[in-house]
Amino acid sequence: MTLLSEYYVPGLHIEDRSIKVPLDWTGHEPGHGFDGESISLFYRVVTAPEHVHDDLPLLVFLQGGPGGSGPRPLSPSSDGWIEEAIKHFRVVLPDQRGTGRSSRVDTHIMNRMDGMQGAAYLKHFLADSIVRDFEHLRRTEFGGKQWVTLGQSYGGFLTLTYLSLFPQGVIASFTTGGIPHVPADATDVYRHTFPRMARKTAQFYKRYPQDVERAAIIADKLAAEPVSLPNGDPLTVERFQMLGSDFGMKPSFERVHWILDDAFLDGDGSASADSKLSDEFLAKVMDATASRPLYWPLQEFIYANGELETPIRWAAQRVRDEHPEFDAGERPLNFTGEAMFPWMFEQEAALRPFKPAMDVLMESTHFGTIYDADQLARNEVPLQAAVYFDDMYVDSGLQLDTLSRVGNSHYWTTNEFEHDGLHGSTVFKHLYTEALNRGDLEELF
Repeated sequence: MTLLSEYYVPGLHIEDRSIKVPLDWTGHEPGHGFDGESISLFYRVVTAPEHVHDDLPLLVFLQGGPGGSGPRPLSPSSDGWIEEAIKHFRVVLPDQRGTGRSSRVDTHIMNRMDGMQGAAYLKHFLADSIVRDFEHLRRTEFGGKQWVTLGQSYGGFLTLTYLSLFPQGVIASFTTGGIPHVPADATDVYRHTFPRMARKTAQFYKRYPQDVERAAIIADKLAAEPVSLPNGDPLTVERFQMLGSDFGMKPSFERVHWILDDAFLDGDGSASADSKLSDEFLAKVMDATASRPLYWPLQEFIYANGELETPIRWAAQRVRDEHPEFDAGERPLNFTGEAMFPWMFEQEAALRPFKPAMDVLMESTHFGTIYDADQLARNEVPLQAAVYFDDMYVDSGLQLDTLSRVGNSHYWTTNEFEHDGLHGSTVFKHLYTEALNRGDLEELF
C-alpha cells in the first residue's frame, strides 16, 4: 500500500492511502496489472484507536452521489454509522474516481476537451468503473480479503453493481435509501419523483405558511428583472426553485425557511414587493444551490445500463414539462428536488464547461453494463436494506419492487427517517444487529 500519512482525529485513527487504477477498464481485470492512462484512487482506512493493531474485518463505504467523495469525519459521533462501525470493522472510505483526492474532475479538466472527448471521458466515471476500482483495491491492497459493503443513496446503486459484477468479493451488503429500480429507466424515476416534489413543497408551506408569500414575492422579483448571485451566476426562478433539492433531508424545511427569512432588506425584513433582496439571502441561495462537479453532469446517466433503446435526452426536463404546476409562473411556487435541467449548463459557471459533453451524452445509447438481473436473482450475498417509506429521492415502491427480485435480500421499511437517516445513531446499528441475528455475518468472527 502507498501510505501518504497517518494521524488521529478525536476518537479515530486514520491512514491516508492512494493507488493507481486505469482510466479505462476495457481489456483489464481488477487485481492485475494494466497499461495505458491511469488515474489516482484515494482512500482512507479508519479504525478506533484501541483497534489500530487488530485484524478486524473490512467494511468499505460506498458514498452517495453521483460524484460523491468519502466522508471527512470530525469524530466518531459526527457521523453515527461510523461510531458503530469502528466497533466491529476497519472502515475503508474511498473517494470515488473523479472526486475528493481521486484525480478530481472539474472545470479545469473539462475545459481541455471538446464535446466528443468530454463525453467519452465522463463515461469512465460511472458505476461500472467505480466498482472495478474498488474490487481492484480489495484484491491488490487488502490481499483479496472479502469485505462488507455499506452503500448510502447512490452507494446502494453501486452495491447492486458490485453484486452483479463481483459478488465473490463481498461477504454481506448493507444499503440505506439506495436500491435502484432494475430495469433502470431515468424517465420512469422522474415520473415518480415530481409528484413527491409537489407533496414536499405542500408540506413545507403547511409548516411555514408565511413562506408562501415570501417565495411568491421573490419569484416575481426574479422574473421581473435580472438578479445576480455573488459569483456572477444569474438567479432565475428556476434556480430559486432548486432550494427544494434539500427537502428530502432533515432539517431541510428549517434550513430553507431561514434562508427565506433573510430575503428582504428593508425595515424589519417582512415580506415586501417593494423591498430589495438582501446580500445575505443571495449568498445563502448561491451556497444552497451550488453545483458540485460530476453530481449534476452524471445525475441521469446513473440509470444508463448497457445499450439503451433510446437516448436519455434530459429525462427530468421532459417529465417536468408534463407538470405545469412546476412552471416558474405558477403560484404557490413549487420547489424542485434532485433533478438536473438543460438551463443549468448554460447559466452556471461551474457547469458550462460540461455542456458540450452533455449535448453528446444526451444523444448516446452506449454505456457500460451496471446491473445483471440474472445474477441479482441468484444472488447469495446477504443484502440488508433500509427503505425509507417517504424517501423523496429514491422511490420506496421501486426499491421494494427491485428487492423482490434480488436473491437473499432483506429489507426494513420505515418512515421514521428521511434520506439521510444513516448519519444518525440508529439506522446502521439496526441493520447490523438484524444481519448478526440472522447469521449473515458469521464468516466474519
